[in-house]
Parts: sequence; structure tokens; C-alpha cells
Amino acid sequence: MSKALDNVVVLDLTTEFWSSIGTALLADFGATVIKIENLPDAHGRQPNDPSVPWDYQAELAQRNKLGLALNLDDDAGRAILRELIRKADVFVTDWPRVRIEQRQLDYASLCALKPDIIFAHASGFGPKGPDRDLPALDELAAARTGMMPIMPQPGQPPVYAGAGQMYTAVMIAFGVSLALHHRQATGEGQEVDVSLFAGNIYGASLDVQAFLAMGGERFLHPVARMDAGNPMSGILYPSQDGRWVCVTMPDTDRWWPGFSAMMGLDQNDPRFNSHEKRCGENRLELIRVLEDKFRQQPAEHWKRELTQRQLSADVIEEFDYPANDPQALRNRYILELDRPGVGRIKTLGFPIFMSETPGRLSRTAPCLGQHSAEILHELLGYSEDRIGELAAGGVIV
Repeated sequence: MSKALDNVVVLDLTTEFWSSIGTALLADFGATVIKIENLPDAHGRQPNDPSVPWDYQAELAQRNKLGLALNLDDDAGRAILRELIRKADVFVTDWPRVRIEQRQLDYASLCALKPDIIFAHASGFGPKGPDRDLPALDELAAARTGMMPIMPQPGQPPVYAGAGQMYTAVMIAFGVSLALHHRQATGEGQEVDVSLFAGNIYGASLDVQAFLAMGGERFLHPVARMDAGNPMSGILYPSQDGRWVCVTMPDTDRWWPGFSAMMGLDQNDPRFNSHEKRCGENRLELIRVLEDKFRQQPAEHWKRELTQRQLSADVIEEFDYPANDPQALRNRYILELDRPGVGRIKTLGFPIFMSETPGRLSRTAPCLGQHSAEILHELLGYSEDRIGELAAGGVIV
């Protein structure tokens, strides 16, 4: 079966989890992604958690890649990298801009080697402006979006959701894919920059866009549950066993008959028999009534009732839910596989369904320099003797 990115060669000089995930997405859909580890940096790499028998972060961020360990402090190592750039379609790095320019790995320098190269930089705050060289840390980028202060209940500290880096990872793959599409049509390469700041802003799109349109104080503060404008939409109610039920029925006229029946309320209760009453004059009273009702049964009771009645609400789950959800397995969002030396494991699958060129997991994450000889021989035509000399000299592992 063909793959969407067959014949695309990507050089991956990333060091952070979030940027490596972006190139892993390209590898999932068929690109030949060569993970280059700079030996002076790579010798100090550690698995994520010694108590876990497999490096679960690496198996997600580096899967489907070929591993090349190269000493870029050595002239021969830099020469090999230049040869690889001439063979590649895409170069991705998250190195600081100063380091990139010092090593002559900036876009202009790469164009001198390969005029149609696509250069993708994963940055902290974008390619321009006074903050372009600030550290690429997701917490710092998230702190600037305006979302953290409005996520907790009033009076509680801001919340770092940690999701911005994942939006950024997807944007790396998306930006590279757009540039490949453009190059196929025009023959032109280009520079792509995807920043954590942009990814965090994109993750808050609905709220930021609403603020840009309307402004005002209402978007700048957390909203208490009891301040919800609609007791049946975007509000959480606690169940008997301390879990939370999320109710999302903005058109209350449509949902009220079934919902009121489930809650044991009279559909024609004069306090709540219109949308205006439910969301206006009797809003607080309905919230209190619903809160009392939800507290009378455990979450599983509500989940069963909501499912049977096909009402738009659900119980808020923890990580054990997607880990064991048949729906997630059926759609390959979670994969089960046998890992040599470990046994049966579960790992994240593919967030995109493609009928003809699906994502696939064909390689586990490479060990340090696992494919160095293979890459130099097959892509650059190096002889076994030359590869041996480079290994003996510490240029490759």
C-alpha cells in the first residue's frame, strides 16, 4: 500500500518532545525521517522513566524514524550533514536561531546546498520581533495567550493545560505538508516557522477570536459554575461519587422534554417551561435543582441514562477511559502491539484517518545511531571501509 509522503526525505535535527512529534507525524504517513542526534548532545540522553521498561516518550516522538548519530563538532560530521541536505526535501530543527546561524544551518545556507529545500524551524515566539530568540518553552508561550487565568474557578491560580505544544507539533507537520504541496506545483522551497506562541494562540482560537471581535472584561476573568448563562450548556454538575457530568444542550427547548424526564422533573413545571425562564429569571434556581438531582446518583448511572436517551451530555473521564475504549482502538487512536522484550503494550495511534494511505507504525524508536551505517551507505553511497573509519574516529555511532 502506498503512503501519502512516499519519497519525501526529512532531516530531523530536533531535540524537544513537541517538535519531534511534528516530524513523527510526517514519518507516520510515509516520509523517510532521519533523526540526527548530535553526538556531543546525544551521549547524555536519558530514558523518560527508569521504572518503565520502555521509553514511552521516545516511542511516540521518534517512532518510524531512522537514527543517525553524528558529531557535528567534527569537520567530517558537518560534511556528512551537508551531503545529506543535498539529498533531502525537508530540514526541521528546533535549535536556537543563534546556534543555527553559527553552524550555517539557516535557510540561506541550506539553499546554497539545495535550492528547493524546505526549512522548518520550531521556535518559541516566531521568526520576527524582539522576542524571537526567547527560549522555546511551552509554559512561557501559554502564559501569554490569556487562557491560563480564565481556566480555573474564580479565586484559584491560573492553569497550565500543556496542550499548546501539541497544537504546535501538528502545525509543524501541516506547515511542511503545505510547503511540499507548493514546491510540487512551483518547484520553490521556502522557510516555515512554527512557534509555541502561535500554537497556544491557535489552541485558544474561539476565545481569542471572540475577544478580538468584542473585547471587554467578560473575556478576561474566570467564570464560576453558578454564573453560567445557560444551566443546560457548558456547565458541570457533580455526581454522587464525586465525578463530574458535562451538560451541553444550548437549545434548551429542543432538549428539555427528554432531559427533564431523566432528571425526574415535571416537563411543564411553570418555573422552567420555556427557554427564557430556564436561562433568565429562574436560571439560578434551575442550576440548584439540577445540582441537587445530579448529586443523588453516581456517574455511571448518569452515563447510562444519557446514552439511552441520546442526550447531549457525558461524564468527564480520566486517562483510563481512552486507554480502554473500544472506539479508540477501533479507529486506531490507540494501538496495541507486541514489543520485543516487553510484551503487549498500548501506544498512541494516528489522529488522521486516510482510506488509501493510512498511517502506519513500521519502526520503533531507533537506538542511538541505529541506522547510521545504513543511511551513509544507501543514501550517500559510502563504502563499508569509510563507514568503519568514521565510526572509529567518533564521527558517527
